[in-house]
Amino acid sequence: MADAGLVLIVIVALAFDYTNGFHDAANAIALSVSTRALTPRVALLMAGSLNLVGALVSTSVASTVGKGIITTPHGNHGLVLVFAALLGAITWNLITWYFGLPSSSSHALIGGLIGSAVVTTRHFSAVKWRGVIDKVVLPMVLSPLIGFVLAFIVMLAILWVFQRGNAHRLNRNFRRLQRLSAAAIAYSHGTQDAQKTMGVITLALVTGGYIGTFDVPLWVKLAAAGAMALGTYSGGWRIMRTLGRRIVQVDPPRGFAADTTSSAVLLTAAHFGAPVSTTHVITSAVMGVGASKRFSAVRWGVAGNIVMAWIVTLPAAAIVAAAVHAVLLPFFG
Repeated sequence: MADAGLVLIVIVALAFDYTNGFHDAANAIALSVSTRALTPRVALLMAGSLNLVGALVSTSVASTVGKGIITTPHGNHGLVLVFAALLGAITWNLITWYFGLPSSSSHALIGGLIGSAVVTTRHFSAVKWRGVIDKVVLPMVLSPLIGFVLAFIVMLAILWVFQRGNAHRLNRNFRRLQRLSAAAIAYSHGTQDAQKTMGVITLALVTGGYIGTFDVPLWVKLAAAGAMALGTYSGGWRIMRTLGRRIVQVDPPRGFAADTTSSAVLLTAAHFGAPVSTTHVITSAVMGVGASKRFSAVRWGVAGNIVMAWIVTLPAAAIVAAAVHAVLLPFFG
């Protein structure tokens, strides 16, 4: 792969970022739209804009993805590795989008990197397993649990504080508050998801010898943030229906509680450079606020399908990326 190969990787990475935007747009706006706090078009415009802002804030998550997951060989083999990882992640994104499953684009990308790295080196030592466990697996397990418990507690507190309030007035006021909480979740989404694409593009630049150290260039930040914002504005209606209606019927107070707790978890994770899934966090928070009403209010069958998609995302994306890599390597080796 020469310069044209790097250009192709950048294009595919931005395409992944775009699919990530419309795949995960529902995370930022599904609840505010389903409770009528915002109209769909206004919600998408707000989410796209704040995704752009959030993506430019820091590069800690980008560094984890680019440096903390795999050891990448330099030259053609390394560039093919990155290319195959991206194709694996995009393929899984499109499959889950088609079936309306809010799976994790982040873990699809990380799974793609792992699968492609193992095929490249023919050895599992290419994967930095300590980094995968500390920065990916543990946050992957803990962040949904924390999101569920926090959302449950916050919702119980809201119910206790406003137990004697007028329901109509409370819904109206919480719709206003939900505009702020929806903005917070959109911003926190940008601090997480666009960072991963920045990390992959910078990884390709280092691997190809175009830059000497892992410092995300400004043009990479702007390109990744822009692609994410554009994808978010395109919308993700299939997944929005799943998150906003099929798991549990969400009213304005529950929408506010779910968005607020989710954004807190995501921003905390971004601060520590942990690439957690916005999908996992917001979905578990929706389950948490639903369970505060009664456990039967949550459609656990739908939730079970979503959790199954979470479990298979890493290995499925790894397998797809490994297969793509095996096909491409003879041509670029």
